[in-house]
Amino acid sequence: MSSPASTRASLIFLALTLLGFLAASSAPTPLYHLYQEQLQFSPAVLTLIFGVYAFSLLAALLTVGSLSDYLGRKPVIFVALLLNILAMLLFIGADSVAWLIGARVIQGFATGMATSVLGAALLDFDRRQGPLITSIAPLLGMACGALGCGLLAEFAPLPLQLTYWLLLGVFLAQAVYLWRLKESVSPQAGAWQSLRPTLHVPLQARRALWRVLPLDLAAWAVGGFYLSLAPSLVRAATGSTSNLIGGALVAVLTLSGALAIYLLRNQEADKMLRPSASLLVIGLALVLVAVHGASLPLFFIGTLVTGGGFGAGFLGALRSLMPLALPHERAGLMSAFYVLSYLAFSLPSLLAGNLTRVFGLIPTTDGYGAVLIVLCAAALWGLRQSVKPLSDGVRP
Repeated sequence: MSSPASTRASLIFLALTLLGFLAASSAPTPLYHLYQEQLQFSPAVLTLIFGVYAFSLLAALLTVGSLSDYLGRKPVIFVALLLNILAMLLFIGADSVAWLIGARVIQGFATGMATSVLGAALLDFDRRQGPLITSIAPLLGMACGALGCGLLAEFAPLPLQLTYWLLLGVFLAQAVYLWRLKESVSPQAGAWQSLRPTLHVPLQARRALWRVLPLDLAAWAVGGFYLSLAPSLVRAATGSTSNLIGGALVAVLTLSGALAIYLLRNQEADKMLRPSASLLVIGLALVLVAVHGASLPLFFIGTLVTGGGFGAGFLGALRSLMPLALPHERAGLMSAFYVLSYLAFSLPSLLAGNLTRVFGLIPTTDGYGAVLIVLCAAALWGLRQSVKPLSDGVRP
């Protein structure tokens, strides 16, 4: 049996590894406009580079998401680290759109693999703290990656390479230290069968899923827009040329989301979902006003409010759904939830990127924001019509 100190060290390592993967995933966001200037590609291509990451991540969740249950946690984490090391090398040498797409595809698959196995490993070591770490670490990681890369791009040399060199060193160190970690799962047969893509929503959870789906789709669509087009939007609306602004916006969105999750961690699901919808409506409205008023401070205030809505909605949706699944149904329900969420994360931003070629960035943003506000308002109306809470408040 592991000692408390050993368990704590394992939790810290796993949390930092998860944070590292998500930091790398958001690191390109502040650099997109630099890539555009250097490689001369359109906003539509930019959202394609962003979108292939999400689709590759989905492919990993659907295929290798449960592989560590059969092979053990450490081998799967190690492969994910090796893939991310390869992605960092591609980013460092990227001199064309094809290289960027290749890097994002490999990075997306590595992150999808790592997200599932690290979440499972954290739960293995601590059933009480594991879910909270799994919820907060990705948001903190995205904040660190976007803000850190923005700072380096603004004030340090080699803006398109230095962040990836630093992340490369982090992943190499983690790949070495990993083998000191205690394996928490015994290998068993069935690895090949586990690679077959499957989705399953238990019958008793379908009604709850339909109720939270509009809010969840809106929240993740906001996240996708911020990580793809928000830096370009700020430049177009305010004239700011700082490399730091785009990363700072992503950091504000994700940090406020993480703070909301932490503050609401003991609340029941229905007490999070309705405030979440209201915060998203208010935050998005403030962002649209900021765009037309060319107000950078209001842009950050709107992002702060929107992030709080995103975090509360994410935790509320999970807490509504997971208690409704039996133990052997939870992995399938979680996969289905993430597939829907990441589709909302990627497809709307891809559509927005293509619409900018016809209507321009700011009019496209107006339409995008208006649709999401209507979706959140509809979700809020539906939640208020619910006679009873979506769950009994039992936490997954």
